[in-house]
Amino acid sequence: MITFITAIVLLVLGYVFYGKFVESIFKPDANRATPAYTHADGVDFVPMDSNKNSLIQVLNIAGVGPIFGPILGALYGPVAFLWIVVGAIFAGAVHDYLTGMISMRYGGAHLPALASLFLGKYFSHVVNFFTVLLLLLVGTVFISAPASMIDDLIGKDLNMFTLIVIAIFAYYIIATILPIDKIIGKIYPVLGLLLLLSAVGVAIGMFMYGNPIPELTLTNMHPKDIPYYPVIFLTISCGALSGFHATQSPIIARTIRNEKDGRKIFYGMMIVEGVIAMVWAAAAMSLMSGEGLSALLANEGLPGVVHKIATVFLGTIGGTIAILGVIVLPITSGDTSFRAARMIIADYLKIDQKALKNRFMIAIPLFVIAFVLTKIDFQLLWRYFSWANQSIAAIALWIGTVYLYQRKTLYIIALVPAFFITSVLGSFLFYDPTIGFGLDIVTSDIIGIVIAVLITILFFVVMKNNKELPKSE
Repeated sequence: MITFITAIVLLVLGYVFYGKFVESIFKPDANRATPAYTHADGVDFVPMDSNKNSLIQVLNIAGVGPIFGPILGALYGPVAFLWIVVGAIFAGAVHDYLTGMISMRYGGAHLPALASLFLGKYFSHVVNFFTVLLLLLVGTVFISAPASMIDDLIGKDLNMFTLIVIAIFAYYIIATILPIDKIIGKIYPVLGLLLLLSAVGVAIGMFMYGNPIPELTLTNMHPKDIPYYPVIFLTISCGALSGFHATQSPIIARTIRNEKDGRKIFYGMMIVEGVIAMVWAAAAMSLMSGEGLSALLANEGLPGVVHKIATVFLGTIGGTIAILGVIVLPITSGDTSFRAARMIIADYLKIDQKALKNRFMIAIPLFVIAFVLTKIDFQLLWRYFSWANQSIAAIALWIGTVYLYQRKTLYIIALVPAFFITSVLGSFLFYDPTIGFGLDIVTSDIIGIVIAVLITILFFVVMKNNKELPKSE
């Protein structure tokens, strides 16, 4: 219990002190007009207050990541807590803050446009394709995942499952097309509170139920002896560091009224997600051992584990409410995935989004592709998601490093996590037998570090000859 409480306190202190430090390095300007006003279009660029933006942001970035990932990370034992706390404070929150704030400085630009400015136009085409593909995968999976959980609650029925999928599809189309303040701006704050209440409920339930939360140990307790480095850094992404957030923060960068709100909205909501991740990881460890958790995962899958945790700690009624909070997560990340994909394609092709027909022109093909993808077995494709997700995180952190370097400020706050996650990606690619080369872990780790060192050297070589910051708006 001491470890859990200490971790929550550290996350809060991280926001108060390190978040303020990061903000002081970026130097937000309260008098600078934000894209919500300079690009106001009544669709995507719409000024909204900081509380509403914060709740929308935490739902946008959450998905099922801060629940499913930490539950899988719980297989490693309490050592998983280290990555959630350190990752959220020094990597994930920095990543989200820099992505959102740099986007705001450049007219609400999405990641591919930022890559073009800071990493080169050629590289931006790759990032554009990569980002839209990831958003399509996320959006599609977040159709079937919540449909399955809803179907489980009301009794499994194939016809009902199909109707639920159709209903979610219909909602996604509406949420993707309509102005952001019409649906997302109205219902997300309420759903955000439901998400937070479900996490608080599980946390209270842990204390009342009486099962001890294991205290910190550096021992890797994974039943299958899977190495902590590099695997856990891809297993627990949302809640610590996730590239998916880099696709979502620019959505809110277009609705912020004042640059000073950025720390609360971008850095702060990542810390909130870290707290949610801590709650679910601790709940899984409190309820069952690694062997027991592994067996339940094999038999019931992640939704089954979530259901067990919720009902044990909160009872049938409270557990059902908590599960509804979990169901909200993928739906609210699915709709903004498609919305972000529409916005990125529109920016890339320079298609104005004020006209409704232009929004439909981009959105309809996206949903047709997503519908086709729902008919395909995602097991193979989804194995690549974690690696792809953290690849985008690395790209976003390198963009942040370049931005801070060119502003002649303390770029190390972005360089260190960029170097780290780059080494993780290299190591995982050479270690993992499914998507990589299946080499031994020592060799893979060495290769990963070498890759990160080479990219860092390349960064300094390029920066030596390119010190001028691209002109912002």
